[in-house]
Amino acid sequence: MDLRNFHLLVLLSCLCLQQARVGSSNSAVFLDGTGQRYFRSQPDADGELNSISLSEVAATISVLLGVAPPASLPVESSLKLDKVLMPNPFNKPHAIILLEVEGIGDLSPSSESSISLVDSTFSSRIIGSSKAQIELSEENEVSLVSIAEPVECDAECTDKELGNLAQWLGGSYVGSLELQDGELEIPLASGTFLKLHVSKKSDRAFALSLVSLINGIKMAMEMHEDFAASTQRPVELLTGCFTGIKALNEYGSDDIVQQGLEIFHMTLAKLFGLLQKSYQGEIVGVLLLNKEPSANSGSMLDVNLRSRTSRLLEELGAVNATTAEVLLVRKTLAWITGVILFISTLIGIYYLLYMPFTRDTLLYSNVKLD
Repeated sequence: MDLRNFHLLVLLSCLCLQQARVGSSNSAVFLDGTGQRYFRSQPDADGELNSISLSEVAATISVLLGVAPPASLPVESSLKLDKVLMPNPFNKPHAIILLEVEGIGDLSPSSESSISLVDSTFSSRIIGSSKAQIELSEENEVSLVSIAEPVECDAECTDKELGNLAQWLGGSYVGSLELQDGELEIPLASGTFLKLHVSKKSDRAFALSLVSLINGIKMAMEMHEDFAASTQRPVELLTGCFTGIKALNEYGSDDIVQQGLEIFHMTLAKLFGLLQKSYQGEIVGVLLLNKEPSANSGSMLDVNLRSRTSRLLEELGAVNATTAEVLLVRKTLAWITGVILFISTLIGIYYLLYMPFTRDTLLYSNVKLD
């Protein structure tokens, strides 16, 4: 792991520990790009930025995507966005990774002694409503990419994925899921090892969550290469939810949870470094830490993509709708016009047939006089 990823790893641990201290269940962590800056430097003493609502997070993401925030956004929230984002409307990232992490919050106190903050990352407590929406439309040219999808394969495929995970993290995987003796061993920064027994539900859920996250990020980078080769490059929004820490909190011990959280930080730091390299620094990250998610709450931030085609068809249908009153008025005007023309024709014929033969009338009738 290089120095930049190590600093990011330590920073993530620090930020999450700070949120646990203030007693907040949920928090938002903003990760800036390395090539360019998109967030302002946030001093710890600024009390206005110690808390943020989900609607303000959604508005921040919308602005970074190049989309105007909703008109219903309060003035106070607009002022807060000005303190969060850099004042350059033409400098926007090409991608945003929005990752919700469920069950995070309990960190080891020993991580406090190895903190190295950087100016490009900060966190805030989430206050107010527990849900919000990011409003987008097809006109915005935003590509939605889903990451951290559940791994669905048989025992042999699962063993292969766990072996790839161990190799990617510098560990080892022995045994098999079918024989219920599979063991995943991953080295930690402290010099110890995290041992996961895939026969246990919590250990297997945590390991497969890491696998799905890594595979989702790799798929997003492959899609980005395809977008880069096209003439029009849409802005990419990568969304996903990591549930591995939640599984360890429900079924694992406290020591395993702390080690699992350290593995997650290492994985996230390594993945974000790969994304920075793939996107040439033009990517930012937003982590939503949800310590106690409910079973039916869903995602904290939903993306609402409005269809422009259906909206236009609906408007055209309303314009072309013809009511019975309009048809009656049109028919009445047509009959009145026809009667007037008929009466005018009869009057003209009458005067033409019964007009007196005088010099003037003959001249008007183009009769040649001798």
